[in-house]
Amino acid sequence: MEPNKRAILLDTNIVLDLFVFNDPATPALLAALNGGGLCWIASQPMRDELERVLAYTHIAPRLAFYQLSAADVLARFDAMVQIVAAAPKVQLTCKDADDQKFIDLAAAHQAVLLSKDHAVLALAKRLRAFGVQASTALTP
Repeated sequence: MEPNKRAILLDTNIVLDLFVFNDPATPALLAALNGGGLCWIASQPMRDELERVLAYTHIAPRLAFYQLSAADVLARFDAMVQIVAAAPKVQLTCKDADDQKFIDLAAAHQAVLLSKDHAVLALAKRLRAFGVQASTALTP
């Protein structure tokens, strides 16, 4: 990870909001990511999950609406993210096993974790002990 930059992780739903759904909250996030003070990190399993989700039949109409392909979204992801090694499991278990990789990596890097997942957000207070700020939106 780049020195002097705060690590940030985006769960798959936030990535979709950023690159597919044109969520009104994402321009500020995109500006923060491009501003230089944050280093967006992800592991290969996180990228694999995004690729899998982009193939879901209910995502295809949105991609078509915005004239995007899964490859376009993955290319934007690849251009902005720094892939790091998956982290070992921390002493905190997420009720949603698919989200454990986000918890573990955020704790390993004492990162900001943006998520809309209720199972992740339910751990926000406990994640603070690991140096993780978990929320739905980037806060100063």
